[in-house]
Amino acid sequence: MSGAGKKVADVAFKAGRTIDWEGMAKLLVSDDARKEFATLRRAFDEVNTQLQTKFSQEPEPVDWEYYRKGIGFRLVDMYKQAYDEVKIPQFVDNVTPQYKPKFDALLVELKEAEQKSLKESERLEKEIADVQELKRKLSTMTADEYFAKHPELKKKFDDEIRNDYWGY
Repeated sequence: MSGAGKKVADVAFKAGRTIDWEGMAKLLVSDDARKEFATLRRAFDEVNTQLQTKFSQEPEPVDWEYYRKGIGFRLVDMYKQAYDEVKIPQFVDNVTPQYKPKFDALLVELKEAEQKSLKESERLEKEIADVQELKRKLSTMTADEYFAKHPELKKKFDDEIRNDYWGY
């Protein structure tokens, strides 16, 4: 097999091992999404299997002597010469170097977005806990206790009372 074909097969094999299929499947919420995901995984596995089997093997060498005995020297030598003159071009990857920096930049951006998302999630969870605590204590909480937690509201109400503004 050519070096480039083997490289493609190796990359596909490594990619198949590093994909967290179970982790991605946990993120899906609808049945349609699960069906589409299962189809995608099957297609990926089929292509990966083909790359590992069909394209990672070297072709069997031609037994020219066998054909010389059965067909004749001149015709077989003519085919052998034509066969030897066939040059299969090597794959030169011009695309990956162009897109690798962009991909790396997107990965950095993804990590930053993930960190922001985690911080926001943490903040929202804290806020939910505060609201649930407030909900439990609301029936027995005094105005002074509430204003101690929210001094900005106390200032606002004090300003409204001082300015004789009662909301109507």
